[in-house]
Amino acid sequence: MQYAMLIYAADDSGPTPESPEMGELMKAYGAFNTEAGEKGLIMAGEALQPTSTSTTVRMREGIIETTDGPFAETKEQLGGFYILNCETLDEAIEYAAKIPTAAYGSIEIRPVMIFDDKDLE
Repeated sequence: MQYAMLIYAADDSGPTPESPEMGELMKAYGAFNTEAGEKGLIMAGEALQPTSTSTTVRMREGIIETTDGPFAETKEQLGGFYILNCETLDEAIEYAAKIPTAAYGSIEIRPVMIFDDKDLE
């Protein structure tokens, strides 16, 4: 089953750019990518730009409404994601715990809905 690993953290909770701690965090992400990649678990994964660059779209009564910024007010913001192909939820939890941001943020795990092409016709 594919699981989305949504990586959340408050903007000021992690290491600052260009600090030694950021270098260590990036090495930890490299190690995670290597381990999960070698096991063939990673289906996709990307870091996201800050929430200040986001746009939220809603369709109301045939009219497109856009709002600058994230859809909800929270301290923790979505900063990136992985999609891992894990056998069980327990395996997904094991790998979510290895994502470095789990040490100061949170990782939300959600099963990915897989549609058969005929479901979309």
